[in-house]
Amino acid sequence: MFKKTFVLLIVVFAAIACSKGRKNELRASWVEVKKADLPAEVTATGTVLPEVGAQVKVGPRVSGKLEHLYVKVGDRVEKGQILAVLEQKDLIANSVRMEAQVRDSEAALSYAKANFNRVSKLFGEGVVSVDSLDAARKSLESSEAQLKSAKAQNEYTKIQLSYATVTAPISGTIGSVSTQEGETVAASLSAPTFVTILDLSRLEVDAYVDEVDIGKISVGQKADFTVDAFPDKTFNAHIEAIYPDATTIDNVVYYAVILKIDDPYEGLLRPQMTTSVSIHLDALTGVLAIPAKAVKRENGSPFVMVKEGGKAARRQVSLGREAGELVEVKGGLALGDSVLVQVSENRQKNDDMGGSGGPRGPGGPP
Repeated sequence: MFKKTFVLLIVVFAAIACSKGRKNELRASWVEVKKADLPAEVTATGTVLPEVGAQVKVGPRVSGKLEHLYVKVGDRVEKGQILAVLEQKDLIANSVRMEAQVRDSEAALSYAKANFNRVSKLFGEGVVSVDSLDAARKSLESSEAQLKSAKAQNEYTKIQLSYATVTAPISGTIGSVSTQEGETVAASLSAPTFVTILDLSRLEVDAYVDEVDIGKISVGQKADFTVDAFPDKTFNAHIEAIYPDATTIDNVVYYAVILKIDDPYEGLLRPQMTTSVSIHLDALTGVLAIPAKAVKRENGSPFVMVKEGGKAARRQVSLGREAGELVEVKGGLALGDSVLVQVSENRQKNDDMGGSGGPRGPGGPP
C-alpha cells in the first residue's frame, strides 16, 4: 500500500535456477536480509468533492412562471445577487390588499380608542353603565388584535413576494441550470431547483484507505495528491476527518479519510476529479527488510524460504510496513540471513541489459 522505493543494500549469493528459453519463466536468487529505511507514506485513491455547504441547489419557494433568468452555466455570482425572477402580479396584488387591510385596522383601532375614552369619561360621571364601559373596552382590545393580525398578514405577503426573486445564498460559480424562462414551476413539499452554485474555493478530497493502513492515519497528518488533469502538479492537504464506518469494495475493506486542501487552487481543481493521495507518516529507519516477492502465504500466515546449510528451509515470519518492493521484517529472520526471491525471466533480462546480473544496487532506476 505504500509508494516510493527506497534503496535496499542486498547481496546476491548464488543463482539457483535460470532458464531463458520462454518469456514468462522464473529465475530465483538468494537475497541477504539487510537494514533499510522504509518510506513514511500511505497511498490511496480519492475524489475531489465540494465541502459541506459549498454546493447549493437554488430555487424559488413559491409557484409561478419564470419571467427572467439572469445567469448561465459558468457565470461567477456573488452572495445576494439576483439569479431569477418569477411572475409577481398576483403576489403584488395580494400585498397591496393586505396593506389596505392594515390601514383599515388602524382606523378601526383609532375609533375604538376614542370611543373607549368617551365611555370612560361618561362612566365616571355616572351617565353610562358598567356594561357600556366593558363593551367599549372589548371593542378596543378586538381592534388592537385585528391590527396585529393585519400587520402579520401583510408581512407574510411581503415575504411571499420576496420569494419570487431568487438570489444567490453563497458566492461561487453556476454549475448547472435546470429551467428556462417561460416555464411554470410548482413549489410544494420541496422547492424546485433553478440553478446549482458551486464554491470552487471550498473543495476537499475523499480518499479511501485500506484497513491495513488505517491504524497509521490520524487527524492533522500532512498529505499531498495529484490529479490526472495536472500530473506534474502536487497539491498540499492534511487529514481533517476519518470516517468510522467502513466501505467494502471487491472484498477489500476501506475507510473514508477526508483531506482538507491547504490552498484553494481555484481554477484548477474540479469536483469528481480522481486523485492519487500520499499521506505522510513517520519514517522507519534502520529496520530489517527483505523483498516483498520473497514472502509467501499459507492460510493467511506469511513465510519465506531461508538458506540453511546450503538448502532451502521454510520459516514463518512476522512482517511490518510494506514499501513498494520491500517489506519490514519484525520477527523470524536475523541480519545476514538469506531468503529465496523469484523474479520473472523478462525482468531479469532487462536487468542484464542494464549491466547487472541481479537486483539493482544503490542508485538504480525504480
